Amino acid sequence: MAIVDHVNLPVSNLERSRQFYEALLEPLGCKLLLQDGRAIGFGIKNWNFGIVETLAPFPSIHLAFTASSVEQVTRFFEAALGVGAIANGAPGLRPHYHPGYYAAFVRDPDGHNIEAVFRGR
Repeated sequence: MAIVDHVNLPVSNLERSRQFYEALLEPLGCKLLLQDGRAIGFGIKNWNFGIVETLAPFPSIHLAFTASSVEQVTRFFEAALGVGAIANGAPGLRPHYHPGYYAAFVRDPDGHNIEAVFRGR
């Protein structure tokens, strides 16, 4: 059961972040679904993740996206680096979090810590 239906992340530049998240989320099967003013929603069928242009400063947030395989985590990481993300943890096992926890971490253009995680079978 999912606990969160959707979340919106503050960003300082909507167009820059749109391009970043379109590339970052594609390997996870998510796409841009809708723009509503200064907010853009991504998801598979519904707006599950959004970005909202907000005046800085705002706190850095850690957000983890679910991946369905180790390969998706790796593609997420490579796509992020390809659009200018800063590596914050290369793809790999992190058993200190949970057995089978395979994740990668990047910093987005606003410094948010963005993760893709596959929790194994």
